[in-house]
Amino acid sequence: MSSSATKDIIAIGGSAGSGAVLRTLVADLPADLPASIFVSTHIPAHSPGILPEFLAAKSRLPVTQAVDGQPIERGHIYIAAPDRHLLIMGETIQFGAGPRENMVRPSIDPMFRSAALSFGPRVVGLVLTGMLNDGAAGLHAIKSNGGTTVVQHPIDAEVDQMPLAALEAVEVDHVASAADLGRLLTNLAASDAGPRRDQPSDDLRLEVEIAAGARLGSAELRKIASPTAITCPDCHGVLSEVRGSRPLRFRCQIGHAYTAETLAAHGGELDEAIRIAMRVMEERVTLVERMARDARDTGRPAVAELYEARALEYRRYAATLREAALTSLHFGRSSRFQDV
Repeated sequence: MSSSATKDIIAIGGSAGSGAVLRTLVADLPADLPASIFVSTHIPAHSPGILPEFLAAKSRLPVTQAVDGQPIERGHIYIAAPDRHLLIMGETIQFGAGPRENMVRPSIDPMFRSAALSFGPRVVGLVLTGMLNDGAAGLHAIKSNGGTTVVQHPIDAEVDQMPLAALEAVEVDHVASAADLGRLLTNLAASDAGPRRDQPSDDLRLEVEIAAGARLGSAELRKIASPTAITCPDCHGVLSEVRGSRPLRFRCQIGHAYTAETLAAHGGELDEAIRIAMRVMEERVTLVERMARDARDTGRPAVAELYEARALEYRRYAATLREAALTSLHFGRSSRFQDV
């Protein structure tokens, strides 16, 4: 790849609704685009990976699923593979087997950070439609390292949460609709990137290494984060607050990473799981008590006592779940009142 200082690294992240936006965008890119494009979306671990074929039908540029270790070429669109972070490491693509970020892998933030680390002002980062706020922290890293930041207009987005979060975290350079993004990226790709003013921070380098699969541990984590009283939903270890992060983020010693918004959303899923478990347990109580009555009515006292003991046990489980649900509701209300 040429080392000319143009904005020739375009990193795009999207989630819900982004497929249609990407198809419109790539259709507007010229066949001689002087840049490499990298796309990371939230795809399931066992996805068949149909996005490359879907985009290739409309693109004048070659579109392929990224391959670990392949050299980067201009005029090519690389799509993240399922269950691996797409990392741009120097002149090659590297798959990251590191922990999930914001509950997903591939995650947009690691791709953005790796691009910022390797290419600084040559990077254009684009956040598309999607839920929650993956991509916001990575876009902040691109901006902090001299890159150019772009966000799909929230009004134009099918789901405006990711664009809004990016706009809140970063003073972005451009906001555009899906219909205008292709033309905007074409113009940016031909523009001068300018020199890199500062060297990437050690914190940025460490977070890219974590995404690549490097072991973290408490000593390394303390370099970038401070312990909190919050537990990691994935491994149940202690979460530490990443210092100076925008948006607010947390990591555990394993390396799982969450924004505060993602943690809050995960908590909603936990509440629902508690309610489902409580309902199942209460239904079991009803069923086993009915079986105990039937056993007594048919002259089987020993069997009835067994069912009655089991019903009592299930009642204790249901009471514990009910207490957990009420505690969660109490803390949820408290946090909402603090936000007002």
